[in-house]
Amino acid sequence: MELEIQTYTKDRIPDVLDFEGRLRREESFWGWEIDQAYISAVERSFEDGSFDDSISLLAYGDGAVVGRIDASLIASHFDGSKKAYLDWICVIKSSRHQGVAQRLLESLRQILKDRHIDTLIALTAANEEAQRFYKSVPDSVMRDVGIWIDIK
Repeated sequence: MELEIQTYTKDRIPDVLDFEGRLRREESFWGWEIDQAYISAVERSFEDGSFDDSISLLAYGDGAVVGRIDASLIASHFDGSKKAYLDWICVIKSSRHQGVAQRLLESLRQILKDRHIDTLIALTAANEEAQRFYKSVPDSVMRDVGIWIDIK
């Protein structure tokens, strides 16, 4: 498959909504609805300056989004470091095992390197397919267990 990696911009929201719909038709476990509240929140994120340290890339194959990766930069006074957090990487099931996730991760790593970020932190998804992918990533090591804390 010929891939083109593009930055996710506001004008590409319809492409991502199409991708999200196709994801759900191929697998039904995604856990959130594509409703107007979701669409409005995504649209607002492109106008909100607090998202300036977010990086989102789309993989296009045959004119449609087949994969997506999202990360955020993290600056910490703890040790004066800047890291990145991998928030999301997903490839539509029918396009998996064709190098899409690797290309997205490669592109993200280059952007981070250009910004002098030397560490990408990721929580791994619990499903076996995702675990196999993360364990195959070059120059990576599983270190800590992640915990999600809801702020209420």
